[in-house]
Amino acid sequence: MILRTLGVAGSAPRPDSPASTYLVHVPAADVAAGIASGVVPDDVEVRDWNVVADLGNGGLGYLQRHVSLHTLDAVALSHLHPDHCADLSGLYVHLKYHPELGSVRTGVAPHLPVYGPADVAQRAAAMYGVHPGETMDEVFDFRTWSDQVAVRVGPLVVTPRSVYHPVEAYGLRITGPSSVRPGEQVVLAYTGDTDYCASVVELARDADLLLAESAFVQGRDDRVEPGIHLTGARAGRVAADAAARRLVLTHLPAWTEAAVVLAEASAQYDGPVTVAVPDGVEEL
Repeated sequence: MILRTLGVAGSAPRPDSPASTYLVHVPAADVAAGIASGVVPDDVEVRDWNVVADLGNGGLGYLQRHVSLHTLDAVALSHLHPDHCADLSGLYVHLKYHPELGSVRTGVAPHLPVYGPADVAQRAAAMYGVHPGETMDEVFDFRTWSDQVAVRVGPLVVTPRSVYHPVEAYGLRITGPSSVRPGEQVVLAYTGDTDYCASVVELARDADLLLAESAFVQGRDDRVEPGIHLTGARAGRVAADAAARRLVLTHLPAWTEAAVVLAEASAQYDGPVTVAVPDGVEEL
């Protein structure tokens, strides 16, 4: 399993990065090794698999650096704030109107699975501005999360966990075959947007990599009501309490210094800590 941190900005794009967009890539070789060892079911097709976790403002451009949009296997949305889903509109246009591969030209509806909160289909349609009576169902197969109910996408198992944010929001626990240790199973835990809570600790329990938002800074943001974001310190506390093997901080707004949240997290968690970079790579 390979994680590409395409967009790592919080709340809106930064000058150097799109908003939250992450590509989970499983190379065919990892699938084959997983089948041979038994960690991947033997009916899974041996090929490259690609799942996008969140697709925020500007993320679609970075995504196309690494994969054809017509070969995506699923989109998994943590919640429906624009910095996590806005580029779904652009993906819709690409899959429908591409002059050679779009469904309007080919007559083949892609029905790309898009997982999200209960109103994901309605919110996506409103954001794009479909005509009255129309839907986006020709292109997207909208599916709603149920808390702690896992879904399988080829060699990956994605389990949503309800977290602490002002809107319906989920962290994602993604299990799949390792790229670093072929034939073994690894866990990527992605917090989405959340404050510290018991469920995000359980989401991250024993994860090989915890990708944790850390939009807030201690002191500066203390007057903001609880239940919105983690600080670097609280992200570090999640990693420590969950016994995660390493921590990658993400979702930093343009006004937050990476060195500040890194120092906060490192004071709470004694494992490896880094700050995600746009178009970065993390191998599991």
